[in-house]
Amino acid sequence: MTTHPIIQFSHASFSYNGRVALEDLTLDLHEGEFVGVIGPNGSGKTTLLKALLGLIHPVSGALQIFDCACQALRCEHRARIGYLPQKEKVDPNYPITNLEVVMMGRYGALGLMKRPGKKDREIVLDALDAVDMADRKDRPFGHLSGGEQQRVLIARALAQRPEILLLDEPTTGIDAPTQSRLVELIQKVHKDYHLTIVLVTHDINMISGIAETILLLKTKLHALGPPAEILTKQVLSPVYGEEVIVAKRNQQPYIIIHDEHHHA
Repeated sequence: MTTHPIIQFSHASFSYNGRVALEDLTLDLHEGEFVGVIGPNGSGKTTLLKALLGLIHPVSGALQIFDCACQALRCEHRARIGYLPQKEKVDPNYPITNLEVVMMGRYGALGLMKRPGKKDREIVLDALDAVDMADRKDRPFGHLSGGEQQRVLIARALAQRPEILLLDEPTTGIDAPTQSRLVELIQKVHKDYHLTIVLVTHDINMISGIAETILLLKTKLHALGPPAEILTKQVLSPVYGEEVIVAKRNQQPYIIIHDEHHHA
């Protein structure tokens, strides 16, 4: 069940690098909703995340998150938004433990100049436990596999005690079995923490079975609704081209498109 809107775009347009990246966006996302954001390269997926993180602001229209339309990046509401960025290569020799990585998630909630205390350590250990990494808390972060690093970074976001969790291509660059386990973890986190999740991905088939709502972008809002309504040839073809194929696999839509992955 959805509840009241937690994110509201009202005729909001955003520019990025001197061009309009998202235009006239009007939509509501609800508390506790799991939203998958899809669209071809350059469709505005990353711009949407930047807007939700307060890194860019509407050039026209409005964006309201929680009950706040504040434009200040240090607005207290920002601490209520957790973020998993796109996966980057980590120096295996960088001297930081998994516990220390996750503790970084507490600083947004604590504020500047405050040192974490016993309560913060308990929150961090709970977050590591939630992603099944508590037994590796003292290991170097750089020594982990890609999937394990993603788990620790999800724990860092959870340590903020967020109400909204933004995930940017969380399964990119990870092998298929690890992807499957990570998707299961994201589903578990959504259920256990009652979070509103916004997951941006180019992998439509990964998101189709777990998102309650699919948001399809092509600079504008092209479609918004349940996967069964959005993942059809009629809806996808104007965005991805006539060559898009919509088949069935295990009673789920299976989409084949020709879309190389770049930043959008």
